[in-house]
Amino acid sequence: MDTIKINSMNTNIVAHRGLSGIEKENTNVAFIAAGNRSYFGIETDVHRTLDGKFVCFHDDTTGRVAIDNMVVEETTFDTLRKLLLTDRDGIKGREDLKIPTLKEYIETCKRYDKVAVLELKNDFIKEDLVKICEEIVECGYLDNVIFISFSFDNLVKIREIYPTQKVQFLTSQYTDELPDLLESHKFDLDILYTQLNEERISLLHSKGIEVNCWTCDDKESGENLALWGIDYITSNILE
Repeated sequence: MDTIKINSMNTNIVAHRGLSGIEKENTNVAFIAAGNRSYFGIETDVHRTLDGKFVCFHDDTTGRVAIDNMVVEETTFDTLRKLLLTDRDGIKGREDLKIPTLKEYIETCKRYDKVAVLELKNDFIKEDLVKICEEIVECGYLDNVIFISFSFDNLVKIREIYPTQKVQFLTSQYTDELPDLLESHKFDLDILYTQLNEERISLLHSKGIEVNCWTCDDKESGENLALWGIDYITSNILE
């Protein structure tokens, strides 16, 4: 198996949930697979467990990727950690396919010199965001993290804790009001890739806004985005 190579020009490519086009999403093996390639960054998602630990997982429940169905934020870390995830073929058996901790993810990004693109899932209270940042600071890697979230309030809280931290607002829809909103908060953007064109990217750049997109796996579309000057492309398989 291999990635799909594109002419990315000056665009930074981010591995979505690790190299999830080849390895199981949001696992240490997917993070390492991305680390061993030319990616600029590795993206993952963070949830808080019932007992206040932070794990890398996308969904609110585990059923889609583990068959056994648990609510992540209502389950203890030890219980989640014992859960075997299915491989990409939907079959269990690989002992290395377990839910990673936030620290494991950050340490992998650090080891391979990749930017950590960390999605804050759901709404976090400020106390938990402080704890997330403290874990990353303990790893000596906060300067190499971009926080992303569909929750605008999560990003506002992050900026209250660290006023210069890089953040990107996640959205699936471009609106005429969006550029001014982002400019007023000094937030960057991470948007569904089909919502972008050259004119919109140019307008966002004119307001000092960096543009990321999700989740582009099509070679032609990726190369068009790069040609239009997008700053980042998040992909499961493009490299």
